[in-house]
Amino acid sequence: MAAILRFRKLCFLEPAKCSTVSVQSFEKPKNDEKQSFEQPQKSESLVSSIERVLEKPKSKKIKKQPKEWRCVDSCCWLIGYLCTSWWLLLFLCNFLPANLPGLRVPEAPGVRLKRDGLTPLHPVVLVPGIVTGGLELWEGRPCSEGLFRKRLWGGSFTEIFKRPLCWLEHLSLDNETGLDPLGIRVRAVPGLVAADYFAPGYFVWAVLIENLAKIGYEQKNMYMAAYDWRLSFQNTEIRDQSLSRLKSKIELMYVTNGYKKVVVVPHSMGVIYFLHFLKWVEAPPPVGGGGGQGWCAKHIKAIMNIGPAFLGVPKAVANILSAEGRDVAFIRSMAPGLLDSETFGFQTLQHIMRVSRTWDSVISLVPRGGETIWGDLNKSPEVENICYTSKARYLQSSSKENNGNDTDAKRSFHVKELPRYGRIISFGKEKLELPSSQLSIIDSKELMRGSASRNSNTSCGEVSSEYDEMSRNNIKKVAESDAYTASSLLDLLRFVAPKMMKRAEAHFSHGIAEDLDDPKYTHYKYWSNPLETKLPDAPDMEIFCSYGVGIPTERSYVYKLSSSDRCKSIPLQIDSSAYGSDNGCLKGGVHFVDGDESVPVVSAGFMCAKGWRGKTRFNPSGISTYIREHQHKAPSSLLEGRGTESGAHVDIMGNVAFIEDVLRIAGGATGAELGGDRIYSDIMKMSERINIRL
Repeated sequence: MAAILRFRKLCFLEPAKCSTVSVQSFEKPKNDEKQSFEQPQKSESLVSSIERVLEKPKSKKIKKQPKEWRCVDSCCWLIGYLCTSWWLLLFLCNFLPANLPGLRVPEAPGVRLKRDGLTPLHPVVLVPGIVTGGLELWEGRPCSEGLFRKRLWGGSFTEIFKRPLCWLEHLSLDNETGLDPLGIRVRAVPGLVAADYFAPGYFVWAVLIENLAKIGYEQKNMYMAAYDWRLSFQNTEIRDQSLSRLKSKIELMYVTNGYKKVVVVPHSMGVIYFLHFLKWVEAPPPVGGGGGQGWCAKHIKAIMNIGPAFLGVPKAVANILSAEGRDVAFIRSMAPGLLDSETFGFQTLQHIMRVSRTWDSVISLVPRGGETIWGDLNKSPEVENICYTSKARYLQSSSKENNGNDTDAKRSFHVKELPRYGRIISFGKEKLELPSSQLSIIDSKELMRGSASRNSNTSCGEVSSEYDEMSRNNIKKVAESDAYTASSLLDLLRFVAPKMMKRAEAHFSHGIAEDLDDPKYTHYKYWSNPLETKLPDAPDMEIFCSYGVGIPTERSYVYKLSSSDRCKSIPLQIDSSAYGSDNGCLKGGVHFVDGDESVPVVSAGFMCAKGWRGKTRFNPSGISTYIREHQHKAPSSLLEGRGTESGAHVDIMGNVAFIEDVLRIAGGATGAELGGDRIYSDIMKMSERINIRL
């Protein structure tokens, strides 16, 4: 019965389609019982077939072919996921209760110390380091149309993508003078905005500035000593009078703030820049500032050095040799030819080398002190350095906090083969394991003799780097010497970058003074080397060495000759296939030691640990020195950003403990009131191994 009703309904809706069928359905007579029994079944089958016929075109209309998935769809989905994740993080940071476990953000040290009654007392001067300060355009070539007073460095970096070659041309200095090229003027951005953020969202000095402001500091008692970090230190005075302006500003802040001495906070290369200033300000004109003896004692209370590169950094050598470091070498090995491909016209490393070799400031970061500080072919101050796994570093930190030493932790994670860090550059991993008696060492005179026979004509067109002026045979001579120490490195650099070294060595020196009273040390090229100059006569002044530890830091490199013979190629590169033991210090062609990711501990801490400790020939007035190390602790979640306990070279300026030190010293505290030294590394043992006359 139900089938008949459905049939009638279908016929009512579609009479034209059902009329024929209905006639066929009732034409045949049903006489016997069997036929009458089968009649409902046949009727139902007919209805079912009719339903299928009627529904078929309908289903064709509804059914759609699956859409082909395109690359654009993947990109859109990826962007959607990223945006959703970003908004979710913003929601978590701004709307969830701050007292939930894992979401508690520590109170800003400025807020806490202000509540405790801390107020501004001493004016504060901030001195940025290399790279972190902004640079803006004042005059340029036609390709720089519309960029007047726009940031070329330190900002959004949009000009890199719009006009990369034009951007590089304007960041370069003259290869002969080390000053402005004809028709180009790029100057340091003035004010606190010069180095508060390196790029949008990436702070440098911003967190420290904000905390200083929370206890009452403002522009009348806080100053950013911006300068063009590309120039040699003396050239910043010759071209921009940066040192004179810094001297005048300190004197003005001293007078206008109730004759309170200034607290200076330099970072990285800014540390040795300010060391140069200390000698310049007391030296007689026209070379010096004419402040006379006693100027520093009168105007400066303390110098709080952050991540100080007092004795240089080995990564500066890798930058000059091949324009690369650990990360670039890894990319180069994973994607050969990507960074220096002629096919796609990138040649990134060649352009970087061409530009950076015009910056004299890079030479200021080449390791100082020779083999005395950095070690020879057989030993170095870090001879007992152990490369830890994350678990071992945790055990080391716990051991020091509980027992005051880390002997047990080191014994548990001891590496069988001690690396020879003194071989800063080695050609081939096997050369690291050979005794010094079996190494092939080229005499420096022979190496320099080869530099005289350079190609006067090159078919490469515009010279991308000084390597283009060298024959392939001369380049192979470099690798004939199996290893280079901090002393022979200078000859190597003079060989591969003669123009740069000739220009820059007129402004910097890298030795150790035998007699500091020798009149030659009055020349400005010695002023930024703490091993060739004396601290000012200021016994009441204090010097702090504040830096991070617990992060693998580049110390020495394994190099190889590049397989490419084409023009404008860099013939030397880090051998990223060189690895040590499973728990060793050699990874990807780079040896690592303890440090803050950029500056090894021996460079950051030696002067405060030994060179200036007490009355020495480098510190005749006995200025008090303190070591304030910060054990690195990575952020536990994305909500912590770059971490409040970080020891990394730049991130340390967001370290709560470091900020509190600066605020307390600016508020009138002394180093003794801070608690004196705070040491986690082996800097004291390393210093004992350095045999230097004090």
